[in-house]
Amino acid sequence: MTTAVSSELSAELRGFRRVQRLAYECAEAVAARLEPGVTEREAARMQREWLRERGVRDWFHLPFAWFGDRTAFVNFRLPLQFFPTDRALAPGMPFILDMAPVYEGYTADIGYSGSLGVNPVQDRLMADLEAHRELILREVRERRSLREIYEDVDRLMVRQGYANRHRAYPFGVIAHKVDRVRQRRFSPRLFGFGTQSLKGLAADALHGHREGWSPLWSPYRFSDHPPRPGLWAVEPHLGFRGTGAKFEEILVVTDSRDPEESAFWLDDELPHVRRWAEEK
Repeated sequence: MTTAVSSELSAELRGFRRVQRLAYECAEAVAARLEPGVTEREAARMQREWLRERGVRDWFHLPFAWFGDRTAFVNFRLPLQFFPTDRALAPGMPFILDMAPVYEGYTADIGYSGSLGVNPVQDRLMADLEAHRELILREVRERRSLREIYEDVDRLMVRQGYANRHRAYPFGVIAHKVDRVRQRRFSPRLFGFGTQSLKGLAADALHGHREGWSPLWSPYRFSDHPPRPGLWAVEPHLGFRGTGAKFEEILVVTDSRDPEESAFWLDDELPHVRRWAEEK
């Protein structure tokens, strides 16, 4: 990706910001409708229906919903455990909504954390995630390797007294690259993931393997390289005694030598960022 100015986004970046805002708008709308007895499967369906009513026809992955201790991926061992279940929401229970729609060829992948009523533990987790957002941006601008940044996020979590729950994701990723997706009339899926998006990720993986970089940001050797210019969906995920919280949003990395333009969050008008501002 060539140099982009964060204060005046290119048309392409505005397209990604538009779909990311649409996804967060969906998360807030669905969260407002959640009530005792709603299941994860019903919450996931609510997300799908809301987005389809607004023109979404393709996905990087279909929506997820996790309730209670599933927000911290307690005892998750197999990929199928990530998919929505019949777990029902109860008062005070934390939840996470996660969706990755593709709209007009632009991709977003977002995570929204909340609770049905008051949950002081998750509130604290969300407050402490602000430091992770700041650390990630600062170290990407310093062009530290993705693996080193991952390890620093880990160390910050330990100091805060939390467990790293993004390590439970496939390949332990904290982030992955996102790109434009070619629009087709029919968009098939494989295990809940859009095949067009998977093809793009696979092409990046093959291309990156030849050049010594990976589209997956993980704790492993294949991520031991500086941040690659492009768009990265970043999702630090904290866990504490059966409660989890995360955000997920797009980080833009460019080839600029100007530190502020070399990396920036695509959008600061997001629910978790507004929440932190209001708490100060």
